[in-house]
Amino acid sequence: MDETADYTLEIQIATRFLDEESEPDDDRYVFAYTIRIRNLGRLPAQLLARHWVITDANGRVEEVRGEGVVGEQPRIEPGEQFTYTSGAVLATAVGTMEGSYDMVGDDGTQFDAPIPPFTLSMPRTLH
Repeated sequence: MDETADYTLEIQIATRFLDEESEPDDDRYVFAYTIRIRNLGRLPAQLLARHWVITDANGRVEEVRGEGVVGEQPRIEPGEQFTYTSGAVLATAVGTMEGSYDMVGDDGTQFDAPIPPFTLSMPRTLH
């Protein structure tokens, strides 16, 4: 990673299965994900929009596009971070998400920040 770049974002993801909101008998599996975006670059950048590709274990793909995240379009200063939690509902106990954020720098530079693929998975239980 080039630490001297004007725009360098680090994206970290943590997921959890929401058992209390899920209905496995109805093929409804609810997950939460928390994303931390850290600005490792030299210039501030603002998150304008998001694009998600959500795939369940049956191969069903859903694309989601929208402005900002959780109703915000955060401006992230160098060395600062923005953290938010959102959710996804799948028809299977396992799935994946990946995508990108549409960003704009203070100098007007527009760029995509890729969101690496991550897995949503219901924990396995022993009976």
